[in-house]
Amino acid sequence: MQFPESWLRALVNPEISSEELSHRLTMAGLEVEETNPVAPEFSGVVVAHIISAEQHPNADKLRVCMVDTGAGAPIQIVCGAPNAAAGLKVPLATVGAILPGGMKIGIAKMRGVESSGMLCSARELGLSQDHGGLLVLPESATVGQSIRQALDLDDTLFTLKLTPNRADCLSILGVAREVAALTGAELCMPAMTPVQVTLDEMLPVEVQAPDLCGRFGGRIVRGVNARAETPAWMVERLERAGQRSVTALVDISNYVMLELGRPTHVFDLDKLPEPKMEIRWGRRGETLTLLNEQTIELDESYGVIASGGAPESLAGIMGGLGVAVSLDTQNIYLEAAFWYPDAIAGRARKLKLNSEASHRFERGVDFNNIPEHIDFITNLIIDICGGQAGPIDDQHINLPKRLPVKMRLERCCRILGVNVSQADVEQTFTRLGFSYTVSDKVFVVDPPSYRFDIQIEEDLIEEIARIVGFENIPAVPPIAAARMRMDPEVTRSAHKIRHQVAGLGYQEVINFSFVETAWEEAMCGQSDPIRLLNPIASQLAVMRSSLLPGLIANIRYNANRKQSRVRVFELGRVFMKDALVKDGPLTVAGIHQPQYVALAAWGNVREDQWGEPTRSVDFYDVKHDLETLFGIKASSLRFNVKQHPILHPGRSAEIELDGKHIGWIGELHPRWVQEQELSTAPVLLEVNLDALTSIAMPEVRELSRQPLVQRDLAIWVSTDTPVQALLDTIATTIAGDQSLSVVQHVGLFDVWRDPAKSELKEKSLAFRVSLQDNEVTLDDARVDACMSKIREALEVGHQARPR
Repeated sequence: MQFPESWLRALVNPEISSEELSHRLTMAGLEVEETNPVAPEFSGVVVAHIISAEQHPNADKLRVCMVDTGAGAPIQIVCGAPNAAAGLKVPLATVGAILPGGMKIGIAKMRGVESSGMLCSARELGLSQDHGGLLVLPESATVGQSIRQALDLDDTLFTLKLTPNRADCLSILGVAREVAALTGAELCMPAMTPVQVTLDEMLPVEVQAPDLCGRFGGRIVRGVNARAETPAWMVERLERAGQRSVTALVDISNYVMLELGRPTHVFDLDKLPEPKMEIRWGRRGETLTLLNEQTIELDESYGVIASGGAPESLAGIMGGLGVAVSLDTQNIYLEAAFWYPDAIAGRARKLKLNSEASHRFERGVDFNNIPEHIDFITNLIIDICGGQAGPIDDQHINLPKRLPVKMRLERCCRILGVNVSQADVEQTFTRLGFSYTVSDKVFVVDPPSYRFDIQIEEDLIEEIARIVGFENIPAVPPIAAARMRMDPEVTRSAHKIRHQVAGLGYQEVINFSFVETAWEEAMCGQSDPIRLLNPIASQLAVMRSSLLPGLIANIRYNANRKQSRVRVFELGRVFMKDALVKDGPLTVAGIHQPQYVALAAWGNVREDQWGEPTRSVDFYDVKHDLETLFGIKASSLRFNVKQHPILHPGRSAEIELDGKHIGWIGELHPRWVQEQELSTAPVLLEVNLDALTSIAMPEVRELSRQPLVQRDLAIWVSTDTPVQALLDTIATTIAGDQSLSVVQHVGLFDVWRDPAKSELKEKSLAFRVSLQDNEVTLDDARVDACMSKIREALEVGHQARPR
């Protein structure tokens, strides 16, 4: 929110500097984001009156002007502005003046004619970018007066960064109330003089939606001159508050909104389809063309002001084009209502509108002073545009119930950490304009109608802290016994997992949770992805159900920039729909948001070096990284052949842990490799974070002093038999036979197919079996017996035969 300091000081004028005022507001929670001067520094510029303007004898585009500066005899100025003419009052930079940018004005000759100064445009004074001619000053300007005083250019623009709960400070009056409470300065309320009623006409208004409109006020004003000129003082205040001047009626409405925080709407009475209004919820199928010429489709979630059965205004957000005032308007209807915040919130954003009215109504607007504010705006309209006013229609439909809020003084002191006296609290509440009672150091406060943020005890304590000043609360460290809390050894945090993945050579990335629809539908197989109602960009229209497409985009980005090796990972949430469930009369789908860890490796396994040949990363490199992350629990992982739309159908697997699906691993599908224009396929991995946060405790066992024996077992099995199934059979056999307890490890070290017999659907697998006893040295007979039992188990379970 932006406003000039002079406007604020017209309502409350504490005897403190602009810098101190800015500091006080910031420390009270109304952050002053920036303060800027209205005009840059310059000096020696005064109001001058052009007495005559004659053509320059030696230049077609120059004029020789005689100018009265109020300091004696007229002076001669050569000017090239096209609008220089006798009778105008304009800024004059006198000899010795310093303009913005440091330019100093002296006596000069222009085409042989002496010029003692320079007549200035708005751009030359740094007031605007307009340099089409001289800045024309009002007739009331005093000749010889400093231009800074004449235009009040020593003013300061304040820009506040307000929190959403402080809707009461979205007006000059609201900020003035705060300044008065902070400084003790007197608050000068704007005059709310009742208007003399000269008409007995009222417009019938029926409020059909009490949950939309809690209070409605309106008035007819006839005989206005919409072509009247907006006063210069109002235009200046509006422009310095960031509002451009439009027409007198619109300017007055905007002015009242900025000064009092009261959004109002002015209807052209003669354009209403019927001489009556109704306030209701919209109906599906209805349309409305707004003031910005945008036509919207309505439904039951939008409140409207209707006439003749058709919507004419979007309640609390924006008026309709059909009943908008124009320069030909003669009769108007003023509307000022209290719209419930819940009935307005989110509607403007849904329609992609930027409305000052909805910004205030969805946060809460004062519902207590509607008649007074209607009188205030009516007085401005009659003073500027003329006209006659009718009586105010003030309907109380469904006012909000403001429940009293209790605050215990003892709790206030405990939360703030300072001793606040009862007298200090009473003074604070009095300055803030709160009505309260106190008994046994318990305050009962009736929240004002303009303070929607006062609801619980902590809200009142915050008010005490703001007025006392956060900087006045001492920074005292807490005094308490410190207890160290250790994380359980069987769990690890997401932060630690990030460190472990980074230790494997991966770099962390953070991608948008919003992704392209094509990614979800084609890459992730989501035919019905979670769609965004208001996407930040057209291509980011759905929520991601996998982290892998984002990592592929990261790889492509780096590959396009000639990177030869990319290893990235991301830890983040994905968003998936639950099964449909009944919720009363509706059938809805919930959404769960698990956290996943995804890795992607592309290019060479290692940086180019002389010690080993260059090799591209493959499935088993990433599988090894996964097993490293799981540690001891890696033996419980199972890799099942299963297809995923994003992965190569023959080089991918579903990952299971203790019989539960936890993720996927595999090469990128050739279709996507070609589409992404990658030279080789990256290897992708994605697992549920919950599977990684739980780790197994190491088991301590005695180290054997006996020698280790190794034997190899080579067998033929069907090509359809997965190696994991063979290893599971061996593990089951060892667990069920005590004599096989000496088998310490079984690992695959060779896979071979006979190239001369490609028609045979067999493969040769070679396993290395390590055996060791803790007590005695193993002899050949015992080792052979163990190998025979393992071989027999494979022959029976998988029809394996010795190679």
